Amino acid sequence: MEPTIGVLIKSLRVGKKKTLKQIAEKTQLSISFLSQVERGKSSITLESLKKISEALGVSPGYFFSGESGGGNEQVRRASTEQSQLQRTPFVYEDLSGRLANPSLVPILVTLSPHGEKGTPFVHKGQEFIYVLEGVLTLLLGEEEHDLFPGDSIHMDSSVPHNWVNRTGEVTRFLCVNSHDSDMIPTAPY
Repeated sequence: MEPTIGVLIKSLRVGKKKTLKQIAEKTQLSISFLSQVERGKSSITLESLKKISEALGVSPGYFFSGESGGGNEQVRRASTEQSQLQRTPFVYEDLSGRLANPSLVPILVTLSPHGEKGTPFVHKGQEFIYVLEGVLTLLLGEEEHDLFPGDSIHMDSSVPHNWVNRTGEVTRFLCVNSHDSDMIPTAPY
């Protein structure tokens, strides 16, 4: 059985001799929230996981697909394994290899029917989305865009954005972020 994301976070944090308080200060997440995630008592969003990854000096891919070492593997073979974030309407699969310090982070996102990403957020850099299956509603600032299979958008990530699946079918899309993504929520957690 693979360790949960919370177990991996705690193991990495303890191995790097970091306290919950230090991680909380770097991520602007509360100590109690971080503790609950580590104990599997709370779910975690991708934006929070990215903040924690940065504070611990690893890519978000560290917590997916058993990536825990270095290396420079460039080819990633298709797999049927996907990492499910606990009790959330999303499945994220990190498509990056083990390239050290990647400048792009590609993620395959599966959004459940009537699923919503959560709080709109902004971050440094750019984001590219390519819809593979279903209909993705992208909330971008004050605008709303329905993206269908084959549709894509390349956007400045400093504009508040959010993903929504308003249909009864699964939506799958490729999301590529530049690695310099300091996520800044636009509303409280």
